[in-house]
Amino acid sequence: MAKIRSSELNLKDKLVAVNRVSKVVKGGRRFSFNAIVAVGDGSGHIGIGLGKSNEVTDAVTKATEDAKRNVRSVPLRRGTIPHMVHGKYGAGKVMLKPASPGTGLIAGGGVRAVLELAGVQDILTKSQGSSNPHNLVKATMDALAQLSDAHAVSVRRGITLTKVFNG
Repeated sequence: MAKIRSSELNLKDKLVAVNRVSKVVKGGRRFSFNAIVAVGDGSGHIGIGLGKSNEVTDAVTKATEDAKRNVRSVPLRRGTIPHMVHGKYGAGKVMLKPASPGTGLIAGGGVRAVLELAGVQDILTKSQGSSNPHNLVKATMDALAQLSDAHAVSVRRGITLTKVFNG
């Protein structure tokens, strides 16, 4: 999953989660916010970002800028992923499984937002462990980073494409 220049892409952004956190100080509680944003072009490029600030709008802006700096490429094949993969981050685990055309995007929460923006149309997912949006989004990105297409596998192994499929 190589880094891509986001200025060349037509990116859409989606707010995944906003969290209010508090710090107890002498005069009471001081509130601040953190936001997770996913950006993608719907054709195999995806990035996520985290922003923190005392105002919600500033946190979202920071998260969007961070996501645009971290855009990566994802191999897609006919609207789904090339093979099954497991991603893990912290206590969050995500399983992504390719699906036949017409199945749709079977995912929830942060996983759905990331996969929609990446351009995945047919996929089966299962999230286990933590339901924290931070962990799920990062586990999904970990899973997408593990994907490789047939051409990359053939180059890595030093064999032809037909040999990859025939064993």
